[in-house]
Amino acid sequence: MKLSKLFLFCILIFCNTAIWAVAPILSDRSLASPPHRVIRTCCAFGSELRLGFIPILKYTDITSVAQLGPHGYLGNAHEGNGIIYTQRGGFVDMGHLRDQADWTAYLYSRIVQAREKGILIIHLGHEGGSKQLSLNIPAELNDENAVQLAGRIAYDLSVWHEIATWYGCSVVPFVPERYSSFSIEDPYSNLLGVTIGMQAVRSGLSYEEAMTDIIGSTLKTLGAVTTENETYMAMEAVRNIWWTRDKNLPNRKILIERQMEVYSCLEPWRVPGNASNAVTAYDLVVPDKTTDGKNLSNFYELDFRLNYKFPVKEIFASKVGRKVTQADFGQLINHIVKDLANGVR
Repeated sequence: MKLSKLFLFCILIFCNTAIWAVAPILSDRSLASPPHRVIRTCCAFGSELRLGFIPILKYTDITSVAQLGPHGYLGNAHEGNGIIYTQRGGFVDMGHLRDQADWTAYLYSRIVQAREKGILIIHLGHEGGSKQLSLNIPAELNDENAVQLAGRIAYDLSVWHEIATWYGCSVVPFVPERYSSFSIEDPYSNLLGVTIGMQAVRSGLSYEEAMTDIIGSTLKTLGAVTTENETYMAMEAVRNIWWTRDKNLPNRKILIERQMEVYSCLEPWRVPGNASNAVTAYDLVVPDKTTDGKNLSNFYELDFRLNYKFPVKEIFASKVGRKVTQADFGQLINHIVKDLANGVR
């Protein structure tokens, strides 16, 4: 590995990069442009993972409830993020959770602002190609439906991130992220973040205060373990079952299993045979319909102009051009499942 690539890889690993009828308390500046797709550094599933060609360095990103700190919209230095094991929700990646909550709050604020205009177009930069969100927001869209809509879009964007990283998209150039695509804890953590973000928007408290409180109460409900060592031991219990230490980051074969069922209800992956599995799993449901039964997909379209890394003709035999929308996610995910069945990791 060249020194420049090694430097960029180390950056990736070590740096950390509402009131009804009123949007969450977010500054006008924070609404001027959408957040980064990855706000906080995500975690690699596993423990004591060796880094590239420098095996003397090992990577473990585990935290505990006591270290989490207060939530900051778009992140702050006080957040102690990492992975926590919970009895009812399996492994939870706190960085993913916070990111999707922030995206939900951001989108809700923009939707509420745009209700009178009816049309909202947000350019979302590039991730596997250029991205754009187009919304048709009726003036009568009530606050609860606005929350549901924001949550659904935020979750769809998180699914797109998993798809895009499988096909070669990465935050840092030359550092592949397929090793973390559809990682066991990612979809559940993403949807849990959306769920908590929706609760924070509804709460009537300032967004950051609400997030801090709800994160704490939710982890208690999930039966989060109290120490880092307990999460470490849960990781060890599924070593060579869900992940392996035999490969170095960012090798895509670190993950033995991936969570590919991401709609419409997510059941957490819990350590097999663990005595705590006697308690009921905390399943999550993806927002899907308005309070009067209309499909949320009627109100928005996510457009992606795919880059050359996507084998478009192989995935979509009859498609003309390289544009896809959220309606194509199922076909893209099915192609990834076929890759996995053929031994592509």
